[in-house]
Amino acid sequence: MTLSPESVAPRAFPSEPIVAIVTDRNDWHARALTKAFAALRARAKPMVLSACRFDTSNSNGMWMPDFGPRLPDAVLVRDMSGGSFEAVTLRLGILHALQDIGILVWNSARSIERCVDKSMTSFLLARAGLPTPATWTTESREAAAEIVRREVGPLVLKPLFGSQGRGLRLIRSEHELPAPSDVSGVYYLQRYVGVERNGFHDFRVLVSQGRVVAAMMRHSSNWVTNVKRGGKPVAAVADAVMRDLAIAATAAVGASFAGIDIIYDRNDRPTILEVNSMPAWSGLQRAASVDIAAALANDLIAGLAEQAQRNV
Repeated sequence: MTLSPESVAPRAFPSEPIVAIVTDRNDWHARALTKAFAALRARAKPMVLSACRFDTSNSNGMWMPDFGPRLPDAVLVRDMSGGSFEAVTLRLGILHALQDIGILVWNSARSIERCVDKSMTSFLLARAGLPTPATWTTESREAAAEIVRREVGPLVLKPLFGSQGRGLRLIRSEHELPAPSDVSGVYYLQRYVGVERNGFHDFRVLVSQGRVVAAMMRHSSNWVTNVKRGGKPVAAVADAVMRDLAIAATAAVGASFAGIDIIYDRNDRPTILEVNSMPAWSGLQRAASVDIAAALANDLIAGLAEQAQRNV
């Protein structure tokens, strides 16, 4: 099949853009985004990525439910469920293809791939010269045990693909390393830099289009401070150092928007723990005065207009 010229031609800025919100559930975030896009005269529709498919009998090469012959003008990836390697590859392939057609995709499949794989995130942060804890990733339990024996302090064992603080463990001895089957065959180990200061604290900074939109401090009696794990969101203002780190971390993974987790170590030096390309912000919204969904919607529509201008 040969794609029609219309399916690959530069796309003009539409008067009423259609935005697909990739989500597996029409939750609070998706509803807030839909409302924010409507205020900008854009029509947002939720889209389950697993329901999409490649279809080379169509002129654009794919089929997306509820969109008919016209594909969306932009796609915002709010969340994407897990699945088999084949299923996830297909879903990311669809995002790659949409971008190749000329549709604005936030975040791009490439940046999602870089952030979903924590080892690649750590590699890119270190390569960019940004402060981040020393990290090791290996498929060998023996190699992981050697790393634990060599390190003086504890290490954090994280699922390579994981979010919201699920599955985190402190490893102080090689004997605490789980069997390979318990970690999907991959040991992702990061030097523990947490410090107890009347509880545990770190920061989440939300970046969009090269600027900080909102920030919060997460406070917990436990070293795992994620809001979903019981951490309390507290209003915070990112200082210049934190802003620069968050913006640089977002750029390092090539994301249009991201949630950056930053912690201050025992020497009061800020260090980047993670970069999230599909960040939730319900906890952050409780601590922030800015309408986060509106900020993201405004930035995406502005990006769509800029893309159309470049195509003129």
